[in-house]
Amino acid sequence: MSLRTTAYVTDVTPGAGVLPPRAWYPASDAKSLSLNGTWRLRRSATADAHDDAFAAPGHDTRDWAEVTVPGHWVLQGDGAFGSPVYTNHLYPFPVDPPHVPTENPTGDHVRVFDLPKDWPRLSEGGALLRFDGVESCARVWLNGTELGWFTGSRLPHEFAVGELLRPTGNVLAVRVHQWSAGSYLEDQDQWWLPGIFRDVTLLHRPEGSVTDFFVHASYDHRTGEGTLCVDSGVAGRITVPALDIDIATGATATVPVDPWTAETPTLYDGVLATPGERVPLRIGFRTVALEDGLIKVNGRPLLFKGVNRHEWHPEHGRALDLETMRQDVLLMKRHNINAVRTSHYPPHPAFLDLCDEYGLWVIDECDLETHGFTEQSWRDNPVDDDRWTPALLDRAARMVERDKNHPSVVVWSLGNEAGTGRGLTAMAEWIHARDASRLVHYEGDVDCRDTDVYSRMYPPHAEVERIGRSLDGGTRKRRRLPLVLCEYGHAMGNGPGGLADYQRLFERYDRLQGGFVWEWIDHGIRHPELGFAYGGDFGEELHDGNFVCDGLLFPDRTPSPGLLEYRKVIEPVRIEGQGRDGSVRITNAHDFADLSALTFTWSYDVEGETAATGTLSVPALTPGESAELKLPEPPAAEGPEARWTIRALLAQDAPWAPRDHVVAWTQLPVTPHRPPALTPSTAPTSASDGIHLGPATFDARTGTLLALGDLEVTGPRLDVWRAPTDNDEGAPWQPDARLGPLWRKLGLHRMRHRVDAVEPDGTGLTVRTRVAPAGAEVGLATAYRWASDGERLKLTVSVVPEGDWTLPLPRLGVRLALPRAGRVRWFGGGPGEAYPDTRSASRSARWTASVDDLQTPYVRPQENGARADVHWVELGGLRIDGDPAFWFTARRWTTEQLEAAAHLTDLTPGDKVWVNLDHGQMGIGSQSCGPGALPQYHLHARPAEFSFVFSTRG
Repeated sequence: MSLRTTAYVTDVTPGAGVLPPRAWYPASDAKSLSLNGTWRLRRSATADAHDDAFAAPGHDTRDWAEVTVPGHWVLQGDGAFGSPVYTNHLYPFPVDPPHVPTENPTGDHVRVFDLPKDWPRLSEGGALLRFDGVESCARVWLNGTELGWFTGSRLPHEFAVGELLRPTGNVLAVRVHQWSAGSYLEDQDQWWLPGIFRDVTLLHRPEGSVTDFFVHASYDHRTGEGTLCVDSGVAGRITVPALDIDIATGATATVPVDPWTAETPTLYDGVLATPGERVPLRIGFRTVALEDGLIKVNGRPLLFKGVNRHEWHPEHGRALDLETMRQDVLLMKRHNINAVRTSHYPPHPAFLDLCDEYGLWVIDECDLETHGFTEQSWRDNPVDDDRWTPALLDRAARMVERDKNHPSVVVWSLGNEAGTGRGLTAMAEWIHARDASRLVHYEGDVDCRDTDVYSRMYPPHAEVERIGRSLDGGTRKRRRLPLVLCEYGHAMGNGPGGLADYQRLFERYDRLQGGFVWEWIDHGIRHPELGFAYGGDFGEELHDGNFVCDGLLFPDRTPSPGLLEYRKVIEPVRIEGQGRDGSVRITNAHDFADLSALTFTWSYDVEGETAATGTLSVPALTPGESAELKLPEPPAAEGPEARWTIRALLAQDAPWAPRDHVVAWTQLPVTPHRPPALTPSTAPTSASDGIHLGPATFDARTGTLLALGDLEVTGPRLDVWRAPTDNDEGAPWQPDARLGPLWRKLGLHRMRHRVDAVEPDGTGLTVRTRVAPAGAEVGLATAYRWASDGERLKLTVSVVPEGDWTLPLPRLGVRLALPRAGRVRWFGGGPGEAYPDTRSASRSARWTASVDDLQTPYVRPQENGARADVHWVELGGLRIDGDPAFWFTARRWTTEQLEAAAHLTDLTPGDKVWVNLDHGQMGIGSQSCGPGALPQYHLHARPAEFSFVFSTRG
């Protein structure tokens, strides 16, 4: 009889028919069969649209669609199976737990498979069917027999199926519902994407095979010995050949070992052998402890230089393959990142294998967030409702049991932004009882009643310093715990700013044990018309726009300027010194590794070009140790500006990067740059086509520069506007002023330019103007003073604020347009963009790029591409020297067009290249979900004077 049972969809229990959780391992000598691949799919609009007849063998699915598993059906079929939905914290359905809408997209999946010819006889042992991830609720049948159902999207679930298997024609049927009671526990600031998105595997279970096992591998830093004990549900033996270990399960062996750390990830290959199975082990010896108010591993405090990582691929969503996971780990290691918080759910288990192998500290987070209940002051929050506690405990257990044998996992996290309640306490108590070898984290536990770490999100720098100085108050327990910023540095669009300022605090105060930048990658979905889509691009009823694009990687995994800045800020080697006297101080900022794996080089750069190079002999400093070294005598080289560049590079190939990979660098100025002098020698003359001054022609009425020789020029004139960044726009819940809206309210995007005087004299031309927004009394009295020596043209801009300016300026400089520009050459900061609080990674040299390459492709267009500390730039037949050094940007569209664009595909190159030469820029901050730019990075409206010398190039 076919049934249309749907009561389980709103059942708050975790499921039925599922086996208890156990340790995950990637392989053994027992047979397995991947059921990934092409499945048949029938999508329905509701949970009860069809009965369960589809699960019966012989049901005709030939006219059904095909989808790929692992995968999300809404990302396949070109929209035929529905669309993705993005919300930050609002539930995309009425909040009435545990109920979900009648409109509940449901996918019936069918896969027919044969057992391989070398599969053991069905009478020998049993078999398990494992699902590693299904969103959000699955009901499962094999050969017409219902196995059960489950929720917990990012967690493994296994069924015993040995008695149901056939040699051929096995029919696996899975009904997946997008919404379920479990959805209330998975409000995790990401796309809602239904489907079977992780592996499906059939596992043979021989008699006497491994069930569950727990590898206990501790390290005593005082003796240098490791102690191994493996608990196993089925008795067997443990062998570790490299350590001459051969012991029974449950027995203990203590031997000298090299410990595991994220910097020195030593793994020993071993085997767990039971009568029916051999399971390879990769064992890392390490001890995690909370001692002296600090998180310590192997007796030494940690400093997390981490990132939050959602799983993401721009075409496949959260269905990641092994190579994509490896790419993530390698990118992290190459950018000096040492830790990952698996926000906000356990990752694919293979990712943790890679963290073990390459070396990353992991905060493993449970698949739990109920953030949407904040809209009703946390009323009816499941974590404070005893009916939901079994589901919460099930999620905690499935995470811990699956991942407990990974040395990289040093902290368990109960979840994210789920308020407070009895269920969380129950989870913490269960985890502490099950695994005393790791710490427990939860940011919402503000008094640290249940947790071992004081955790915060996005606190301002001043508050972080107060906590570092133990002036923050709080409960007695909390005052004795270390602080970890589980989220900071919101990497949405241009930014985050202020990372270097945070890092200085982390390194100054022992109690501050680092943090995790939010987040790793933009969740843009590749789109044929939009480039990358974000919230609202699929017509969602509720959405949070491009808040889903807040990563250090662009969706295609290209590093953003924010990642390059972070890499520089968290370098594990500090290089400081005085360029003038040729001294340099090298400090090992690792927690565990010495510097024997690195080699150091120097170069002496004159006017941005290398004049000499060499190597620097640096001892193998231990962690925290420093050495004072003397640089060689600089070579005799012409040019006023000189500096040393010191680099720390890998001496040999490492598993995560090739030889000569740059780990750290610094530049030490020797002599400053001297801008070219210009002595006025030409007086302006009037003609029918305007005023002539040297090679320049000006409009006689407005004083606007029209041409420089044969080169047509539009402008320059004062410019204070930039296309607001996501951090300029700010977040409504942040206490700092949201400058983007305030700038628009004042009218800085629509400044009027009034010409008060055009005054030629014997040595040049002065144009006096007032630049101000309509509707306001504030303004900028601006004088342009032009002079020429007959070949070159000098512009001196003087700006005096008028009125009561209460807001900082977005920028202060001049904007001009050129008819063309191909390649751009400049001497100054590069190779990428930099702003006042994001300039650590900007290195002074001579650079070349195309105008198109100067753009930073933020998914939502905004201010980008400024190069800092520029002495001169050449583009479009023009050379521009600045005094003092300046910022420049060049793009094929105006700032106004950039601001109006919602996607990169909205930007169409025009017939001019628009150039900004900026005396100042406002800082960036991270106010899209954090504090704004620090006061020292504000561009206040103050009297200013700056100059440029223009000359044409052949």
